Amino acid sequence: MEHRETNRRTAAAQPEVMIEKLVYGGEGLGRIGGRVVLVPRVLPGEVVRVSAGRAQPGLLRAGLAEVVAASPRRIEPLCPYFGRCGGCHYQHADYALQTEQKVLILGDQLRRIAKIEPPGRIDVVSGEPWHYRNRAQFHVFNGRIGYLVAGSHRLCPVEECPLISPRLNEALGELRGMMRDRRWPRFIRSLELFSNQAEVQVNVLETGRPVARWFFDWCGANLPGAAAGSLDYRAAGDTFRVGHRSFFQVNRFLLDALVETALWEAAGETALDLYSGVGLFALPLARRFQKVVAVESAASAANDLRFNAERAGVRLDARRCSVEDYLDNATESPDFVLADPPRAGLDRRNVRNLLRLRPRRLAIVACDPATLARDLAPLVAGGYRVRRMRVVDLFPQTYHLETVAALETGGE
Repeated sequence: MEHRETNRRTAAAQPEVMIEKLVYGGEGLGRIGGRVVLVPRVLPGEVVRVSAGRAQPGLLRAGLAEVVAASPRRIEPLCPYFGRCGGCHYQHADYALQTEQKVLILGDQLRRIAKIEPPGRIDVVSGEPWHYRNRAQFHVFNGRIGYLVAGSHRLCPVEECPLISPRLNEALGELRGMMRDRRWPRFIRSLELFSNQAEVQVNVLETGRPVARWFFDWCGANLPGAAAGSLDYRAAGDTFRVGHRSFFQVNRFLLDALVETALWEAAGETALDLYSGVGLFALPLARRFQKVVAVESAASAANDLRFNAERAGVRLDARRCSVEDYLDNATESPDFVLADPPRAGLDRRNVRNLLRLRPRRLAIVACDPATLARDLAPLVAGGYRVRRMRVVDLFPQTYHLETVAALETGGE
């Protein structure tokens, strides 16, 4: 009797919440007494009980205690670590629902931040939702390897991850075996694996002291196909050298589709590729335009870019400098500009310069809908119109979404 009474008191202390919608960040939004509450691992239309959370100005971040009324589109998560590991947010939702919600979230961000309506229908380009990652970062602690527990700095050890490619899962198992060897450097705190499915690149990200060359030689002996320094990655009809410090897109199934979507109808005499990386967009642009300028500030990626262009036999002007410095000094208006900025977006200074140069067409590849909306607002106010927008779902099972926005001057 006392046990049942305790359960009733516990349930009473956990208020029920109706989830109205999903928001960017992986949580669902509901209300308690008119106050916004955000809850993880829920779906629109569900009724859930929430546990005590963290209060912030204007909202409460709560934990999920119980699903009282489940959505018919709720499914059993594939991964045993889901809910503890911080890497995934949507494994409890069927994949079609995930992409539907990402489109709605993108539209909500555009209306709320940019005060603009999406350009009609937003299509989704999707692929295989599992084992798609060609790159993963792992944390190391006390002889164990894995990801971080959601919202913490604690380790969630993993034996296998359903998001990474089979070759990366093999390498993860091989590293776990190496960590049982007393030669393993205990001062390594995090490392990264990158693979073209034949070779595996091992990069140490955080370490208490420098890692000696013998460690990478040891990796080469224990991880068949371990790449030294760089590896070649085949995508979009070209082969790209990717150095250990260079950025490259992580979804091995959608690289060709991303390039095709970003370069849609791009043609003319002059093109500008901003934040060019190793040349994923610059090389195909060089086959469509007479003159292409590719701008990249990172030394490793800029070197890879030049090497990749020369090996592919295409002509382009590779500039190693910041996008800000290049645009500040640019005077000629290109026919087409492609920008693939980091999560922080284009920056106001770059937007002002693009409005000054006024290219006829502009494509933005954005990995954050909030910064995309922030960048689009002044471009639209300055005379551009969003002609097409697509979500390229590079990150299934997570709240992250990649958007390609195609803009043109209003007079076109």
